[in-house]
Amino acid sequence: MAGRRRVVVLVVAAALLVAVASAGASGKSARFELLRLAPAASLADLARMDRERMAFISSRGRRRAAETASAFAMPLSSGAYTGTGQYFVRFRVGTPAQPFLLVADTGSDLTWVKCHRAASASPRNASSLPAPAPASPRRTFRPDKSRTWAPIPCSSATCRESLPFSLAACATPANPCGYDYRYKDGSAARGTVGVDSATIALSGRAARKAKLRGVVLGCTTSYNGQSFLASDGVLSLGYSNISFASRAASRFGGRFSYCLVDHLAPRNATSYLTFGPNPAFSSRRPSEGTASCKPAPAPTPAPAGAPGARQTPLVLDHRTRPFYAVTVKGVSVAGELLKIPRAVWDVEQGGGAILDSGTSLTVLAKPAYRAVVAALSKRLAGLPRVTMDPFDYCYNWTSPSGSDVATPLPMLAVHFAGSARLEPPAKSYVIDAAPGVKCIGLQEGPWPGLSVIGNILQQEHLWEYDLKNRRLRFKRSRCMH
Repeated sequence: MAGRRRVVVLVVAAALLVAVASAGASGKSARFELLRLAPAASLADLARMDRERMAFISSRGRRRAAETASAFAMPLSSGAYTGTGQYFVRFRVGTPAQPFLLVADTGSDLTWVKCHRAASASPRNASSLPAPAPASPRRTFRPDKSRTWAPIPCSSATCRESLPFSLAACATPANPCGYDYRYKDGSAARGTVGVDSATIALSGRAARKAKLRGVVLGCTTSYNGQSFLASDGVLSLGYSNISFASRAASRFGGRFSYCLVDHLAPRNATSYLTFGPNPAFSSRRPSEGTASCKPAPAPTPAPAGAPGARQTPLVLDHRTRPFYAVTVKGVSVAGELLKIPRAVWDVEQGGGAILDSGTSLTVLAKPAYRAVVAALSKRLAGLPRVTMDPFDYCYNWTSPSGSDVATPLPMLAVHFAGSARLEPPAKSYVIDAAPGVKCIGLQEGPWPGLSVIGNILQQEHLWEYDLKNRRLRFKRSRCMH
């Protein structure tokens, strides 16, 4: 087939040279006779060639659509039904696409999935993991089944300089780059890293899909950690040049956003993780080129200056990477600003505050924690205390009649730079810990040390991380569409 095509091309090219010379001399137009020198192909061959050509045309169309789309979104849901405090996102990677359920983590810079095959070279020079579990065969990535998977060589500059979690061992230059990724809670993942394509669904009149290429992806062959038992891996939303968030945001407006439903919401309650401008913060409706996993049109957008939409500078400091830091000015309870040393919120003095979607309970450095729980517990002093780990302050919320006690809860507010305030619903800081029992849902952290605004305190708010302009926007929302 290839030989016959070359004959046709050569004949047409020769005719073109002769005709152009003749036309140039006479000033007239040129006319070519198309010659079919190859034997006629069968209808089956023609149909097959047409399918190949249409696949090529379609792929070019999907590429252009991905390049011009302004945003895309992925379904996001609470993992409480699995016994974890994480939020899960549905993610499709590889060619053909393989579906996974990953932890959405703003504190991670490596996206990884549980991998079917063992790494071609076992990572060395890594301290031992406590009883690592092999990747579950139930839903695992098959790199050998993906046409777009490409391992990163351990001898490459990317492995040695751009991946801070990579291992030093490199038996041969061609060996894949190994990693031993450790989390602050003691969990870990080990495997090899490569690049692949993620599939995103485009909204509009017709169902279309596009590829986000060059996604750094870890192929995890062993791991430990409770949250990883219910998920297939981690989607990295941290601030890093290799994270999925940075890769996707750079293509879609330099920003991403998420809305966390109530962590105790029903299993089918779904919100979205969006890359690109979020219509809830814009007065413009999304165009036909907007990419989304939603089957229905986006809800009517609210103006950026609408009541409840607030913003504060996003602190992208190398000392807190890959976490996103914010400048906290103080915390108030029932309208009273608490006496907390300024150093607690100052990175320069060993403090600071970050937002972390991968941490459930909010952790406050010791001086802040003690001030906040003292103010809250003072207003709950009339309720019977009960003991329940891991909380310090829990209360029996059931009256003698068996109904919940009608005790008003004081308003807690976190004050950010720029006069922005986070005023979470009371259930986000006095949480339901057991039937008839509520606890102050905060944890004490070390001092000096960072304070962490966890996902329960973030719930029922829409958060937009504008990396391009270093700005954090947020507003109250039920998060369900």
